[in-house]
Amino acid sequence: MFESSETDEKGIQLTAEEMGIDLTYIPFRKVAVRFDGTGYKLRTRGKDFTNTLKDVKVVLNRAQSKNRRLFASSVLEAFDKHVINPQCVEYACFSKVRTLLHFWKAGIPIPDTVYVPVDSTEKTSDGRLVHNERDIADLLQQELQTDIVVKPDAGTHGKGVELAKERGQLENIIRGVEPSIINPLGILAQNLIEKWFYDLRIIVTKEAGKEPYCYPTALARAGFKDFRTNTFLGNTVIGVNLPKHIQEESAKCGTAMGGDSKSYLLAVDAMVEVGDNKNVDDNYLKAEFEKLETPFNDIKKVKLDSKKRTDFLEWNKKLESAFENFKNQEAYSNIKKVIEESMEKNKEKIMFHETNACPEFWEQTRLVGGINLAEALLKGALSIVDSE
Repeated sequence: MFESSETDEKGIQLTAEEMGIDLTYIPFRKVAVRFDGTGYKLRTRGKDFTNTLKDVKVVLNRAQSKNRRLFASSVLEAFDKHVINPQCVEYACFSKVRTLLHFWKAGIPIPDTVYVPVDSTEKTSDGRLVHNERDIADLLQQELQTDIVVKPDAGTHGKGVELAKERGQLENIIRGVEPSIINPLGILAQNLIEKWFYDLRIIVTKEAGKEPYCYPTALARAGFKDFRTNTFLGNTVIGVNLPKHIQEESAKCGTAMGGDSKSYLLAVDAMVEVGDNKNVDDNYLKAEFEKLETPFNDIKKVKLDSKKRTDFLEWNKKLESAFENFKNQEAYSNIKKVIEESMEKNKEKIMFHETNACPEFWEQTRLVGGINLAEALLKGALSIVDSE
């Protein structure tokens, strides 16, 4: 089930063909979902997908919108379909607060977190505006340290994540937070984690009848462009090997988020609190990142090539070649080594802060992390079918 066929969806289809699996397409955007006393129907203006859906046991929910994906899982489970990811997982992943509460309850290390369930500005019944910026700032500073990170509850790609180093900044940031689809209510804030120049995206999957599995490799989103190391903000991505301790903690995150779900696929975001416990000088790293700019920009150019829609196989070869060139750079190996040594040196200081239920996987995760999540997704679906 998807909204539009992008590289991930094409990658799923290609992997399914290689595995000998037939996939059936189900739309979930411009569709009418009808449910009444006689049953249910799923129809577009020109086609009826009702019987198609009735013949399906497991749906791979690839709707990109968090809200649409959550509604899709709710609808499908009501229609007695298994979904990857199931509704309980989507619901928890939708919200940073809910995710952090799941982690906290399971004893998983998280940043010091404060949630204030009130908006910066409220309108009274008689039309007056009540400003809560100072009260919220007081509450945050009462509980957190000097450097405070304010985040939207359901945001992605680092959007809306702001750092306040002093009181005036904090009040200004709070003043700018308005209720929206990515921040329905209140203010979420955390202590700044001194994570140095990288954070981690770690993949955890589960098949029916098996324990959660954390892949031994991960994506390190790395660079000095911003305190937010997300690649969406211009930083680089490096494939790294995880220490055993971080793998074990990450698998616990899967259990905390997935509960008793038969199968799921999650990208867990984590930070290592390095602080001053660095193993090389920042200037050395900045020089190495500069050497990677040209080969990484070559990857970006391929990603923008319109051939990915008209000739996916040819485009995919170009993408693989560009990533291979990027990974073969000496600077890439040098940065990878620094990150792996840093993780090992500070492995007990890992902190988990977010989970993504629909991660990108055909490009960076596959070609840098060495993980084809399309295969994991399809194996999860088959495990559910085989379990019944």
